[in-house]
Amino acid sequence: MGGVTPKTDDAALLLAARNGDQHAFAQLVGAHRTHVWAVCLSICTNQHDAEDALQNTLVAAWQNLHKFRGESRFSTWLHRVAANNALMVVRKRKANTTITDFSDPDQPVQLVDDDGGGQSFDDTIALRDAVRQALAQLSEDQREAVVLREFGDLTYADIAAHQGVGVQTVKSRLNRARTQLAELLRDHAAT
Repeated sequence: MGGVTPKTDDAALLLAARNGDQHAFAQLVGAHRTHVWAVCLSICTNQHDAEDALQNTLVAAWQNLHKFRGESRFSTWLHRVAANNALMVVRKRKANTTITDFSDPDQPVQLVDDDGGGQSFDDTIALRDAVRQALAQLSEDQREAVVLREFGDLTYADIAAHQGVGVQTVKSRLNRARTQLAELLRDHAAT
């Protein structure tokens, strides 16, 4: 199976997008849409804020394509832009209100594989809600680290650079976050 590799595709699309080709930009970010959405949704914890973060991400990525130096993969850079925009939305929301509403059943949460693993639809929805609520209880730094690692597929070094801390701090945050998530989800399963 010959042809062009995804990295080459990204490079060609990036070059065209930098030259003003909006269709190339749409293809470039479209290839990473699911992961970017997961980053926004996981950090924001609700669909409406995640939509704002995603829109802000797309605008910021388009306006700042010239700042992408190619030292990392485009997807890594785009995930960082998404995480930054999601955190801005969360901070703005926290400044305006301290109430978090998890009662909206129309908020899709894509934190569990869609196949449900043999679970009933109701069980899958309940688990997704539990994961969303558990993520929301983490500190902002821990939630961001988990989301970037698990949903953004960033390396420890990439997360460390993004958060402005050392790799050991990232590992510590991830360890504490995973432990807390496991306890929260275990408590949920017990009820």
